[in-house]
Amino acid sequence: MPSPIPVSRLLPRDIYPSVDIGTCSSPLAKPPHGSTLQVPVQRPHGRVASRLWSSVIHWKELRSVEPVGSGGFGSVYRAEYLGETVALKRVKKCTKNKLASRQSFWAELNAAHLRHSNIVRVIAATTCVPADFGDESSIGTILMEFVGSRNLQHVIYGCTEPLGEDRWLRYATDMARGLRFLHSHRVVHLDIKPANVLVSAQDVCKIADFGCSVKLDRGCEGSAISPHLSHVGGTYTHRAPELLKGEGLSPKADIFSFGITLWQLVTREQPYTGDRQHVLYAVVAHNLRPRVQEQPGFGSERGRRCGALLSRCWSAEGRCRPSADELLPHLELLRSQV
Repeated sequence: MPSPIPVSRLLPRDIYPSVDIGTCSSPLAKPPHGSTLQVPVQRPHGRVASRLWSSVIHWKELRSVEPVGSGGFGSVYRAEYLGETVALKRVKKCTKNKLASRQSFWAELNAAHLRHSNIVRVIAATTCVPADFGDESSIGTILMEFVGSRNLQHVIYGCTEPLGEDRWLRYATDMARGLRFLHSHRVVHLDIKPANVLVSAQDVCKIADFGCSVKLDRGCEGSAISPHLSHVGGTYTHRAPELLKGEGLSPKADIFSFGITLWQLVTREQPYTGDRQHVLYAVVAHNLRPRVQEQPGFGSERGRRCGALLSRCWSAEGRCRPSADELLPHLELLRSQV
C-alpha cells in the first residue's frame, strides 16, 4: 500500500481545490446542496458509455457478481452491468493507514478520463455503497471493462505454451503504446510489472491497476520526490533506482519497470533471487540488473538487439533511458525483422 499522497498529486489543479473526501466523495465536483455526485453518462441503447465515466454506480443494474481474484489491494469480481460484462473492483481499507487507502482509491482514477486500446477503461467509481452491497473492509468500488482473468504473470510463469519472439515483441509494443499515451497525459503508473498487464481474449495487452500512479503537475517532471511520495511505487524488483533513493519522479521510472518486465517476457525467469534488502542495495549501489548474457532468449539477432535496448531502459540515470515515444520505433523495427 502506498504512503499518503497529496490530493494535488492525484487530481488536476482545476479539480482538487473543490474535492470533498467525505464518505460519498468524487474527484469530479462538489455536489450542490449535498446532493449525490453525478456525471452525465451517455448510454445509447442502454449500453455502457464508451467515452465518459460516472461517479454513480446503478447498483440495481449489477447482475451475476462472481469473484475473480483478490490480493492486498482488495478483490475483483466479474459482473453484468447495463448489458455488458464488467470487472468490479473493491479497494480494501487499510486499518493501519486509512488515508493511504483513500488516496490509493483516488490514484486508481488518475487514468479514468483516458481512453486507449492498451489501457483498462474505467466505467464508474464511487465510495457510496448500499448496505446490501456493503463491505466494511472496502473503501470504494470501481467498475472497469472486463478484460479477463489472464495477465502477463500467468502467460510468463503459468503457461506451458511457447512464447516466441513475435509474441513477446507484440506484447512489449502494446505496453509501450499504453505508456506513451499515459505519459503524454502526465500520468506515471509506478507499478508496471507482469501482474498489472492484463491480456485480453484477442491477445492484446492492457495496463491496469493504477493504485500507485501519480498525475504530474506541469513542469515538475524529474523534480525531487516530496516526503509524501518517498515510498510510492509498487514492487521492489521493478522499481527504478532513483525512486529507491528518493531523488526524482518522472515517466522514465515506468521505462525502467518496462525493461524488467520485457526481460521476464524474453526469459520467463524471475529477475532476482536473494534477500529483498540485498537486492535493493545492489540495484542502487552496484547497478544490479537481470542477466542478459548467456540467456537463451537473447541468442538471436533480434534478441541481441532487444538486449541492447534493455540496457538503455534500465540505465541507472533516468535521463539516459528512452521515452516511451522513443521506444516504439525500436520495438516496431524489431518486429519487422525476419
